[in-house]
Formats: sequence, structure tokens, C-alpha cells
Amino acid sequence: MLSEELKNKYQLVIGLEVHAQLMTESKMFAADANQYGEAPNTQISVITLGHPGTLPKVNRKAITYAIKMGLACNSEITRHNVLARKNYFYPDLPKGYQLTQDKGPICVGGTVPIQLPDGTKKEVILNRVHMEEDAGKSIHLAEEVDTLVDFNRAGTPLIEIVTEPDLHSPEEAYAFLAEVKKLVKYLDVCDGNMEEGSLRCDANVSVMLKGATELGKKVEVKNMNSFRNVFRAIEHEHERLIGLIEQGIEVISETRTFDANTGLTASMRTKEDLNDYRYFPEPDLSPVVVSDEWLNSVKATMPILPRDLHKKFVEEFGLPHYDASFLTESKDVAMWFNELCSKTQNYKAASNWMMGPVKSSLNEQSLHMDDFPISTDSFVALIALVDDGKVSYTAASQNLYPEMLKSTTESPLEIAQRLNLIQESDESSLKPIVEEVLAANAAKVKEYKSGKKGLMGLFMGQVMKKSQGKADPKVATKLLTELLEN
Repeated sequence: MLSEELKNKYQLVIGLEVHAQLMTESKMFAADANQYGEAPNTQISVITLGHPGTLPKVNRKAITYAIKMGLACNSEITRHNVLARKNYFYPDLPKGYQLTQDKGPICVGGTVPIQLPDGTKKEVILNRVHMEEDAGKSIHLAEEVDTLVDFNRAGTPLIEIVTEPDLHSPEEAYAFLAEVKKLVKYLDVCDGNMEEGSLRCDANVSVMLKGATELGKKVEVKNMNSFRNVFRAIEHEHERLIGLIEQGIEVISETRTFDANTGLTASMRTKEDLNDYRYFPEPDLSPVVVSDEWLNSVKATMPILPRDLHKKFVEEFGLPHYDASFLTESKDVAMWFNELCSKTQNYKAASNWMMGPVKSSLNEQSLHMDDFPISTDSFVALIALVDDGKVSYTAASQNLYPEMLKSTTESPLEIAQRLNLIQESDESSLKPIVEEVLAANAAKVKEYKSGKKGLMGLFMGQVMKKSQGKADPKVATKLLTELLEN
């Protein structure tokens, strides 16, 4: 571990390249199905395999998805798009080249807003978002000398989101990835599943002395399948690169792989060893022209973005930033909550329910909000029962809510009546109970009157016990205070 003093001599510089597989039904240039988890080599065709005489055809929906991402990032949308061949040999690349965009990405520039745990906000600057197709997958089985190849993934449409070297800590990189995942899920263009490889990240890392104007030599780290591993890999490279420089060892510009078990990186190949990709325009595809009509139709279907919902929840609903951040973390929760708040004005109570009992039950039952059994109308009725003092929050959360998860035919009021949870709010009914409690605790009443005001909790507990938990706390407190003070 390097000392903080030594680390503070240097500026960490990070650029990220995020590959997002697009959720189209078919592949980028062929009609093969685009589905995860199918038997190996069952989603292929002569076009995917690059057989002679076959012609690719561009997937319009994939381009629409790329435009949506660009619009969400305030990028400039390129109207005249040329696909190019990127030539290199690898066993899982069936055609011997990859179709991608070289000099003209479909989305130029743009930003992604992030917020760090300490509240710091930043607009991460993008270089581009470009379209390409995925390669297949090489499989190395334990104790086997042969490499197996599954071409199902070959030809899957991708967008690559490339930042400028604009990130300066593992925390910023983590926040950026979280925001990109959130964006692609809100846009419904990618499921964001890093474990399944639908969202993948490479990190370009370098260090330079603070105050220097020239960037240091960068290394590219690959093979990271979680946000946490990206964080760890950057953290490791940060210290490794500083260590090399401090020892007078030249930093080699190279590609490195990350081992999640050890937390270490290892060299794969040096940048100098890379082949020239010999880009040239794909001769079998005409340029893709994004017309005004096409662009405007995509703009018209853009969903509300997480940053807009966050702003709405804070400014319109008056919620704390913490609540808004939690509620916009996933699209299904955010949209359900937004619908809920169109039917109630007790936004904070709704938020508390979402962050408390609802979150717990979703986690316990491994449910998505889309599968949540309680409708927003029923939930509004639940909130109203508590607001009107008919059911205590404790009884509502511990007894009524769990029953609502099981029963979708009864209203919250009907369940509360069946469970005998309706609070007693009538003063004339509660006053005899309060008087009885005070009479049974005459010594404590004398102590209260001599200054021990903390005994109010004891009296309330006795009232709740005698009323079998049905006494309205507000009314009971009022009666206790009146009788004790007189």
C-alpha cells in the first residue's frame, strides 16, 4: 500500500469504454435471433459466419437504440453513417473482421451526469458513442487443452460508449458505470447485466504528476464483469503505476487482464504489438442516413430520464435527495412510485413505505416492481388509512401490509376490519381506559407531576396494552396530557 502523501503527488486519469449489447430481437446485420442462454451455435446463419456470397443488412432498430442513447447524453447525432471493416484474426471472430464505425461515430460528444456518495456532482465528458457488432465467445473448460467456440453472440448489436480521459478516481468510474447502466435500462436498449456480458467495461488508466500538462502512458484493463471489479482494477493500477514511476521503471503501454480472485492485473500484450486494423468502408453496406423524420420520431418516443425524475421528486414532491436517489435507482420502482404520487399528496409517506416495507418484501421475495402484487390504488388507500388515524403505522406495516401482499381481492379497509386493526379515536371511549391506567399507577403519576416527564411513555404503553393496540396514539397522548396536567 502506498502512502496517501505519495499518491497525492500524482493525478489519476481514467477513460472508460463501455460496451452495451442492444436488446433487439435479431442481430446487427442478420436475421438470427438475439437471445442469451441458448444452446451453443444455434443462433447463427451463413451471414453471421461470413460465408462467401452473403450480404449483410442493417438492423434499423439497433440504430434507433444508438440514437436514443445519444439523445439521452446530449450528443450530436451524425446523419450520414458509414460502417467499416475492422480486420483482425481471433478464433471467435467468424468473418475475420468486425463491422464497426471508424472515423464517424453515430453519436459525437455529449455528457453523463454523475453524483458521488459525498454529494459531489460532475458531468463526465463523452468522446463518442458508436455502433458495432459483437464477436463470439471462446470457452476454456477446466483441464481441457482445446478451446471451444460459441458463435451465438457473434453479430449481436452493440454500442460502445467512450469517455474522454475525464475521470480521476475509482469512485467516479463506479458512479459513471452505475449511471450508464441506469440510462440504458430506462431507455430499454440494454438489460445492463454485467454478469451475462450484456454490459462490459474496459478501463484506460494512467497517472501523471499533479500540475503536468502531458498525460502519462496508459494501460488498458480488460476482463472486468462487475462495477466492484472495475473499482478494484483501477485502484490496483493506480498504485502499480505510481510504484513503477517512483522506482524509475518505464511504464509500458499495454493491455492487461484483471484477476478478480487476487485483485491483481497481468500483462496480456503490449500496444506496440497490436496489428494494424486496416479499417476500410464496408463495401456491402450503403451509408445509413438518419433523416429528420427518423430523428424526430426517436425524440418523440424518448422516455423520462432518471435525472429528470430525480429533479421532479426533489423539487415537485419535496423529497430529500437521498429518497430521490433511491427511488430512481431502477426504472420499475421509479415509474411505480411516480404513478403512486399522482394519486396521493403525502409524498414523504409514500417514499417511506417504498424505502422500508416495500424494499424489504421485494428483496425477500426476489421480486421486481413490475411483479409487485399491490396496485397503486390499493397503496393509496393504505396510506390514507394511516393518515386518517384509522390504523396505526405499526399495525399497517406489521399486519395490514403483509396481508395485502397475499390478498388482492379485499380492500385495505376490509382487511383492517377483518384483522381488528381499526384504531379507537373516540375520546369518550378512550377516556375510561386512560383514567384506569392512571389510577393503577398512582405512584408513577405523582413522580410525573414532580418532574419525571419521561414516564409518559410508560403510561402510553399501558394504554395501548389495555386497548389491545387500537388506541389512536394522538388521541391517547392528548387525553393523558390533559389528565396528568390537571
